[in-house]
Amino acid sequence: MKAKSFSGMRCSMAGALEAVGDRWALLLIRDLSLGLRRYDELRTSTGIPPATLAARLTHLVEGGLVERVRYQERPPRDEYHLTGKGHDLWKVMVALREWGDRWDASGFGVPMEMVDRETGRPLRLTLVDAETGENVPIERAALRPGPGADDAVRRLLDPGVR
Repeated sequence: MKAKSFSGMRCSMAGALEAVGDRWALLLIRDLSLGLRRYDELRTSTGIPPATLAARLTHLVEGGLVERVRYQERPPRDEYHLTGKGHDLWKVMVALREWGDRWDASGFGVPMEMVDRETGRPLRLTLVDAETGENVPIERAALRPGPGADDAVRRLLDPGVR
C-alpha cells in the first residue's frame, strides 16, 4: 500500500517527512553522514533489499538530499554524497539517536555516543536563543504562526480559536 503524500500540507514537519521518505531513507542518510558512499557499502550496512535501496536513493537524489557522483567510467560506477540539504538533517539524526538512547529503542543499550573531539565529554542537543546564543529550557519553548501559516495552523496553535 502506497503511503499518502504530505505534499501541499502547510506543515514543515510533513514537508520534511515527504522529502526524507521513510525509515530506510533515514538509515541511508545516517550511513552517508558516517562516510559510506557506495551502493554495496550502504546495502551491507543497512541490510536493505536491493530494489528498496535503489528506490530510496533515487528519491533522495530527486529531493536534493543526495547527489550521485560517477567515480569510474568502465564499468560505470557511482557513489552517493550528501548535499548541503542532506547534511542539514544532522540535527534530526542526533535528536533521534538521543531519543533512542534515552528509551533504549535498540534494546541493546547505547550503541554510539557523540562526544567533543577535544575533551571527550558527551554532547547533546539543546535549544539556543538565536540572538543571544544562550541555552533555553524546553519549558520556555513555544510555537507561534509563521509567515506561511494559514487559518488551520493558526487554529492549531491558538486553543482559544478552536
